[in-house]
Amino acid sequence: MKKVTLITGFLLTTCCIQAQNGGFPKSAAEDKNGTMSEAYWAIWNPEVQQKIDQDIEANRKATAVVTLPDAAPGTPVEIEQISHDFIFGAHIFNYNQLGSEASNQKYKDLYGDLFNSGTVAFYWKTFETEPGKPRFTGEYRDSEAYWNAQQNPKAEPHWRRPASDPAVDFCLEKGIRVHGHPLIWGNRKWHNPNWIIQEYMTPEEKQKMDALIVEYGSVENYLDSEKYSEVYNNMSVEELEAEFPEFAKTLKCVFEKRITDIAAHYGGKIASWDVVNESASDFSKGRMVPGSGLMKSVYGIMPGDYTYEAFQTAQTNFPDSVALNINDYWTGPEYPAQIKELQSRGCKIDIAGAQMHLFQPQQCLDIAAGKEIQTPQQVYDVMLPIGETGLPIHLSEITITSPGTDEKGQEIQAIIAQNLYRLWFSIEPMMGITWWNVVDDCGAPGEPSVSGLFTRDMEPKQSYYALNNLINNEWKTNLTAKADKKGQVEFRGFKGNYLIKYKDKAGKEQVLAYDLN
Repeated sequence: MKKVTLITGFLLTTCCIQAQNGGFPKSAAEDKNGTMSEAYWAIWNPEVQQKIDQDIEANRKATAVVTLPDAAPGTPVEIEQISHDFIFGAHIFNYNQLGSEASNQKYKDLYGDLFNSGTVAFYWKTFETEPGKPRFTGEYRDSEAYWNAQQNPKAEPHWRRPASDPAVDFCLEKGIRVHGHPLIWGNRKWHNPNWIIQEYMTPEEKQKMDALIVEYGSVENYLDSEKYSEVYNNMSVEELEAEFPEFAKTLKCVFEKRITDIAAHYGGKIASWDVVNESASDFSKGRMVPGSGLMKSVYGIMPGDYTYEAFQTAQTNFPDSVALNINDYWTGPEYPAQIKELQSRGCKIDIAGAQMHLFQPQQCLDIAAGKEIQTPQQVYDVMLPIGETGLPIHLSEITITSPGTDEKGQEIQAIIAQNLYRLWFSIEPMMGITWWNVVDDCGAPGEPSVSGLFTRDMEPKQSYYALNNLINNEWKTNLTAKADKKGQVEFRGFKGNYLIKYKDKAGKEQVLAYDLN
């Protein structure tokens, strides 16, 4: 049996698995369809769910005492939460790229209705395809008309990489928080431009580098990257610096310029940045050497101590109001150790980013079968040590795949998403969660095609309902109360912004804006 509900201006079909409150099962007793195994519900048992509820109550809510000017005792008061302090975000990499005006509009409507934060792409390789020509301003090939005419949009080099200004301006116009991702990342496939080596070496150094690189990344295929020889692999860092002294200086300048140019363009418009992405692997291998000119990064040649240098440049050039994030998929003990080491050296790090990707459909089938993957204890074991750095945690990239496009596959994705969101939301240092690929078949090559909240033609999946119910129903405080003898109203609610409405003694309607934090 299905029912149809009108939400945010378009029709959505909901499945019979949903409980009366709009949510999905939270126990074996509620799982009437047997979507998840008994072993799964043994892991996500009532005691675990009770602890999650208790932690949500303690960590995500606060008590408000609001004085209502000129309110008589017993006056009815309407309390409406209009926004969350907690970040419920998604990347906005497919801005105007979905092939039709209707699909693009549904996509845009999500930012503001479901998501209060948008992660904007700043991958260097596609953001600055030529030195000194960053793609801030949109052009025709970034327009909706251009993308609507593409028969194979994924073949376009700027697929999932829209010009930044239109996406940033759209978010700001809708009151959506903007997060920039990333400034510095060593990855050759997705981030570092090939022209760094090809354009910024002296002829003598270029000749030496040609002997060390087996194959340069091609200009035609932006996914290619250089491949190094055994001679390079056997060189020490000291030998590398001795061979390329001018390049060491130039490389540092190029990386600094990348940050200073973006900071000069945006100033404080973008709320937060992933200053450095996925550098803990280098730190864990002892390759972050203070004072070094070059580094033999796991990614290839990088400026020495590049994470420290990047934060020093960012904190000098961005306003203090801009949050500077470190971000990583590496969630072992080396990551919080790296954060503490950088903090001890004077780096302004405001937020610790972490990632969780269930890229393979089989992973979600295994979770449904009750295997030990992303259990509550495993999540605590990862997140709590990061929280010990003293930083709030942004779960900056998450992927939960539908193990199949049928109803059961969608339900599995929805239940996993519901329980993990509830758990993440309950953890004290957590400050936000960002879903990665919102729409099916819109991920990067190699990422799953069914990890979205919507199908490719923007039909909502069950996971959308799961998150919408949590964010816009269970975790929003909307209630009525009465003014007490002091002309005050007291309530406990989720942290965020509220409108409080009542009539004063003269019968005039009053509306108060209130920030509960």
